[in-house]
Formats: sequence, structure tokens, C-alpha cells
Amino acid sequence: MANSLQNTRAIFYLGCAAQVFLFVFFISAEFSLLSVMSYDHYVAICKSLHYRTLQGSRACVHIAAAAWGSGFLYAGLQRANTFSLPFCHGSAVEQFFCEFSQILKLSCSDSYLRKAGLLVVGTSIARGCFVFAVGYYVQIFRAMLRFPSEQGCHKAFSMCLPQLARVSLFVRNGTFAYLKHPSNSSPSLDLVVSVLYSVVPPAVNPLIHSLRN
Repeated sequence: MANSLQNTRAIFYLGCAAQVFLFVFFISAEFSLLSVMSYDHYVAICKSLHYRTLQGSRACVHIAAAAWGSGFLYAGLQRANTFSLPFCHGSAVEQFFCEFSQILKLSCSDSYLRKAGLLVVGTSIARGCFVFAVGYYVQIFRAMLRFPSEQGCHKAFSMCLPQLARVSLFVRNGTFAYLKHPSNSSPSLDLVVSVLYSVVPPAVNPLIHSLRN
């Protein structure tokens, strides 16, 4: 944001490293929390009488700590893996931020195995969380079909559908960004896809919750 206001496209090496760490940390935590929210909705709708017991303050602290802790660990691994490589192919990153996949293109060494390893770990975590979230939303939708009250069913749908749409948008665009074939890659396409998975999901959070409130 500071670079945009100052009309400059330069960033320090340590600043780029910090940006990679923070980006991976926050986006991992965001996805973990979206998955956790599916469980919270499941308990609120399907086990409402037990909500206070299952989702007490201690449980919420533990869940939040697990989400942020896993994001911190994965971000640390991502940063260490990326910036332990030697760079000799220039210093221009073809992206509007220091994205690790673009930084790996500047490496002198063959970074295929490192990138593949991180992608396997990242996509495994993402798919696991996605399956976790979808599983709970399926249980919620099955329960909603048995709701005697049309108002209660509408309220549950309005709570769950925006969350499911956000998770789907996040996973689909993120997967396409990192698993697409190099022949389908172009700077303009990479830019659009990066905006769709890194900017749009967090930006719609306040919009969705404000409209519902």
C-alpha cells in the first residue's frame, strides 16, 4: 500500500521475505478459520441445545490457537524454503506482491522439487479443510430439510451459503493459481487469479456479515 501511494515498485529483500511470511500466514489462518466456522455453524444449527457446552470459551481459544499456530508453522516453512535458495535470474517479480511461486522463478537452482513439496503439503491441507467444511455443511443442509419452520430454514441457508461460496472461491482459485500448467500461464492471468484468491475472499467478509446483520 505504501509503494502504491509513493508510485514505486521497489521493495527491500527483508521486506519481501516478511511479505511472503505474512501472506502465507494470514491466508492459511483465513482458510483454517473458514473451516472452523463450518463446524461452529453445524453445532449452532444441529446441536443448538449443546452449543454452550461444545463451543465454550476454552474450546474457542483452543480452536483459534490451532488455526493461527498451523498458519504460523506453514508460513515459516514456506519462507525458509523459498529464501534459502540462491537467486540469479534478476530481481523483478511479475506480480503485485512477493508471491513465492514467482520468486522461485528467479532461483539459480532447480526449484521444482521444493515447489512440488510445498504444493503437496499446501494442497493436502487445503483439500482436507475443504472436505471438512463441506462435510459439515452437508449435515447442516440435511438437517434444514427437516426444519418445520420456513423462517428457520431461510435463516440457516443465509448463514451457510455465503460461507460455502467463500470457501469454494478460495479453494478453486488458489488451486488454479498454483497447479495450472505453465503453458496456460501469463502475467495478466496470474495477476487476475492472484487477486481472486488473495484479495476477494477476505474483502467480502465484512460485506457478507454486514448485510446479514
